[in-house]
Amino acid sequence: MADIKNIEGMSLSQIEADIRNGGRFLVFPYVISILIMTFRPNSSITFVSSNESALKYKIGPVLGTLFLGWWGFPWGPIYSIGALYKNLTGGNDVTNEVLASLRSSSGQSSGGYNVPNQSSGGASNGGYNIPNQSSGSSSGGYNVPGNNSSSEGASNYNIR
Repeated sequence: MADIKNIEGMSLSQIEADIRNGGRFLVFPYVISILIMTFRPNSSITFVSSNESALKYKIGPVLGTLFLGWWGFPWGPIYSIGALYKNLTGGNDVTNEVLASLRSSSGQSSGGYNVPNQSSGGASNGGYNIPNQSSGSSSGGYNVPGNNSSSEGASNYNIR
C-alpha cells in the first residue's frame, strides 16, 4: 500500500475508533499543465482525524492547480475545474478501501465470510453464495452450500 500520511504511531483499533467519530482517509487531485500536456496526479493518502479540518491538507493541491493547471490546451482548464471542485467539496474519500487494505495486511477480518461459489452443472455466476440462515434453524451459523455435483445441497458446510 502507498505511504499514508498522518497515521504515525496509531494502531488499527485507534484508526477505526477515530473513523467511527468522523475521521477519513482522503486523496486530493491536482492538475499540472505544460502547453499541450496535462497531468492529473493525486496527493498521497492522508488521514484526516475527526477533530481536525482537511483544509491544511487540500490547500497545496488547490493552489498548485490554480497556478499550474490551466496552461494546457484543451484539457488543462477542464481538468482544473474538476480538480478544484473535487477538492473544495472534500476530496476523494478512500476510507473503505484503505481500511480493507489495513485489515488484510494486519490479518484482521473485515467481517463476513469469503466462500467461493463452486457450483457445478454449468452455473457460473462467479460470486459468493452464502444464503441467510433459515429462521427455523437453531445451529447458530450460516449454511453454505457445498459443491457436490451428484445431489443438490447434499454437501453443505456449517460455519459458526
